[in-house]
Amino acid sequence: MYEYFKGIISKITAKYIVLEVNSIGYILHVANPYAYSGHLHQEAKVYVHQVVREDAELLYGFATEEEKQLFLNLISVSGIGPVSALAIIAADDNAGLVQAIEQKNITYLTKFPKIGKKTAQQMVLDLEGKVVAAGGSAESKAPVQTVDNQELEEAMEAMLALGYKAAELKKIKKFFEGTTDTAENYIKSALKMLVK
Repeated sequence: MYEYFKGIISKITAKYIVLEVNSIGYILHVANPYAYSGHLHQEAKVYVHQVVREDAELLYGFATEEEKQLFLNLISVSGIGPVSALAIIAADDNAGLVQAIEQKNITYLTKFPKIGKKTAQQMVLDLEGKVVAAGGSAESKAPVQTVDNQELEEAMEAMLALGYKAAELKKIKKFFEGTTDTAENYIKSALKMLVK
């Protein structure tokens, strides 16, 4: 029904922002309300999607068209509602999400909030080849050929479990792409790189 609203951001809470358009304040549920902090009391253009339920009419807001499209893709999956979709977007790993879907990496997908194994499998089934990371095209986000390197995947998962950040591990994974080794050796090498 609505494509976007342009108005003044008049309020920011932990779960939503209020966008004032022609003297009407619209509650927009967004992935990360505090991302709009720099625009408080300023004009902003927010892409929206309306969800009508028996007990409520809700508006969801997005910073970009790509983010909105990702949300629409996610809620098309059985088992993922608007709240879960926003939580996934809020994790701010859209490129990793798309890559995991394309590579059928169920383990990676279950790391997102409220995503179990069954829902992760459904995501792959419904979205493979259809979803684009927010802020890019399908071509620019095409996954690198790492599908077959199970040892590297296992090593990265182990490092993630140890508490290392996904952003750091992404760089390390990229460095090892195209190589073959055991998961144990990958972990040893990665630890040396992180200590430096």
